[in-house]
Amino acid sequence: MMGGPYEPPYSSYPLPPQVGRRGHTVTGILLAVAAVICLVAAVVSGLRISRELTRNPTQAERDQASAIELARRWQVWPAGKIFPQRLGYQAEAGGTENATRIAVDPSTSCAGGLDDRARPIVARYGCRAVLRATYLDQLEGLVATIGVIAFPDERSAGQAKSALPTNSDVSPGVAAYGPASTIVARFNDAARQVGAARQAGPYVVALTVGYADGRPAAAVTQRQTDLYDLASQLANPVLGPISKRAEPDCRQKEWQC
Repeated sequence: MMGGPYEPPYSSYPLPPQVGRRGHTVTGILLAVAAVICLVAAVVSGLRISRELTRNPTQAERDQASAIELARRWQVWPAGKIFPQRLGYQAEAGGTENATRIAVDPSTSCAGGLDDRARPIVARYGCRAVLRATYLDQLEGLVATIGVIAFPDERSAGQAKSALPTNSDVSPGVAAYGPASTIVARFNDAARQVGAARQAGPYVVALTVGYADGRPAAAVTQRQTDLYDLASQLANPVLGPISKRAEPDCRQKEWQC
């Protein structure tokens, strides 16, 4: 070939940069430092999580746990704990007698457990449930339906209680519960004679008392004083236990500390 020996053309692409030994050393140091930082961060986070899981709850957390447990009792307590088989009261003639539980309403509906005038009142303040049970006095002449009305908190319950009658009026109030085929089957809303309501914590206990024979209130010209006595005495034995704050035991699963 003319013109001398053949020389291949130069490539148009640049040669890769050459990394010296010093560059490799700096990169290694940076990677090692980053690894150490990540390790320290992981250890610190682990220690914080461990301390959080093993520390004792603060007083604020214990108070919150107590409030949550109190507000959930209507859901988690069995019916027999909310409504004992027997409720004691002082008889008009003296001495202690017992009212016996006849029936427990399986429904917890706010609408179903109250009369037409009471429903909008409790709905306004966030009614969660109405639990009802009916009792017969020891002489089997008087019958009482007791309703536990659950609210989100104490303030809501107090506002609802203020909107209910402060005297012995039956309405707005709890609806009578007299299941068929029971001794109290004739007790209905028309037979309600007197009412009462008490409030503590997130609960209102409203009850109504009438005659076991189902005589309507419109037919009674003069009500017996033992109707009022029974109404006022049966509320507290139900309201007291369900509204009493308990000291949290954060080791137990029912507590959310």
